Amino acid sequence: MPGYELIGKEEKKAVEDVFEKGGVLSRYGLDAKRQRIFRVDDFEKEISKKLGAEYCHCLSSGTSALIAALFALGVKPGDEVITQSFTFVATVEAIMVLGGVPVVTEVDKSLNMDPKDLERKITNKTKVIIPVHMAGVAAKMDELMAIAKKYNLKVLEDAAQAFGAAYKGKYFGTIGDAGIFSFDIGKAVTTGEGGAVITNNKNVYLRVREYSDHGHECNSNFPRGEDTRSHWGQSYRMAEIQGAIGLVQMKKLDYILEKQRENKRKIKEALKDIKNIEFRELPDAAGDAGDTLIFFVESREKASQFAKLLSQQGFGTKNLPDAINWHFAGTWDHIFLAYPEYQGKNLADVWPQSTNLLKRAIAIPIMVKMDEEKINQVINAIHEIAAKV
Repeated sequence: MPGYELIGKEEKKAVEDVFEKGGVLSRYGLDAKRQRIFRVDDFEKEISKKLGAEYCHCLSSGTSALIAALFALGVKPGDEVITQSFTFVATVEAIMVLGGVPVVTEVDKSLNMDPKDLERKITNKTKVIIPVHMAGVAAKMDELMAIAKKYNLKVLEDAAQAFGAAYKGKYFGTIGDAGIFSFDIGKAVTTGEGGAVITNNKNVYLRVREYSDHGHECNSNFPRGEDTRSHWGQSYRMAEIQGAIGLVQMKKLDYILEKQRENKRKIKEALKDIKNIEFRELPDAAGDAGDTLIFFVESREKASQFAKLLSQQGFGTKNLPDAINWHFAGTWDHIFLAYPEYQGKNLADVWPQSTNLLKRAIAIPIMVKMDEEKINQVINAIHEIAAKV
């Protein structure tokens, strides 16, 4: 999960340094007062360097990153954007903000976009595909990119829950035309709130930067108050305190990923002989962020019972099943019943494959600070409950 686990004196010192060196909290302006220190700029450079992306732009949230990236990729009212049924609600909300039409695919046993269902849902109105690397696990990017190429579609990777994870040696976000991340409190690197877009396309980068700053082009030939602009935008700027914290958290990322992967490996290895559970498919196990262990049980009823017994022993779950209503399109009546094609339907029946998988899934959060005692407690609890249900 777990940038928040490691917040400490280093982050506090970084915030104090902002005040000690001018106290300028906004990312733009007051150059002399801030001693020409631009922490958000530096945070962006560190992200680009780490992930091997040409360009990075930080924003106020992962949601604003999605909106700005879709705008930069040319999404206009009426364009169809395809994403997957298992994702945080923000992925669909971002499409709607720009007037796009959300089209949703089934997920397969990776709990990410089903390539077969993706191809079935492409029309002449499709503009962008958004595969989501849910809970740190890669979507099947080889297959998805091949389909995108076949139909000449843009690909935006939603890696909000998977910063620093990879697919076949390539960091998430660098495979498609652009990628987004979230830095909210539950993410591997956290700035409290925040997000980023990465891309190797300069034009996409510039449009993201401009859109997130009311259309400012940051034209060096003019002062900010006389800056040039070519299109409208929003205020999605990241603040300097967030940039300062992000710079410190970046130094901890490799350790975070290493510990998550190690702790997940220990737990999964100890559970592999349980006959009545099936682990989530991993398209690239080596690149997995390691922050969540997901397995399926035989039925929805057993999944509900499993989660209840885990809770009674003091162990929570992560999104499945505790927050499924925020992470599964089949529960979003407030969104989809506004579209004529969904009216009068039970949304869970619209994506039956996804419903079957997600309702049988148990997600165990993996933390950095799990010591051997805690790891063994989790293992023993799962063994005990599996024997009962």
